[in-house]
Amino acid sequence: MSRQSRQAIHTAAAPAAIGPYSQAIRVGDTVYLSGQIGLDPTTGNLRDGTEAQARQVFANLEAVAAAAGGTLDDMAKVTLLLVDMADFAQVNEVMASFFTQPYPARATYQVAALPKGARVEVEGVLVLGT
Repeated sequence: MSRQSRQAIHTAAAPAAIGPYSQAIRVGDTVYLSGQIGLDPTTGNLRDGTEAQARQVFANLEAVAAAAGGTLDDMAKVTLLLVDMADFAQVNEVMASFFTQPYPARATYQVAALPKGARVEVEGVLVLGT
């Protein structure tokens, strides 16, 4: 059995990784996007408020998807991590403005905390060439 090569995806249009990981890894036509929080890639600062952070999260994911040769419409699965499930409806509205139907499969979890005090983090899986 041959091992498929892994290609690291990186773009300056999204925040640099803040640990030992890549913004995304491509294996064949599948791209695994690391979780993004609402960091502005130009300043490195976290956006203020849940809505602004969610918009930045999806903009960051969009930039990484583009660097991999895709778009958010190639996203097959996303996972949302929220510090407060009361933000669910607001994040849904923001997400809907970045995607078209059919929407990706999704799971949402409430977590105790996120890096840098973020309110929302999203990661996903893109499938290219479909």
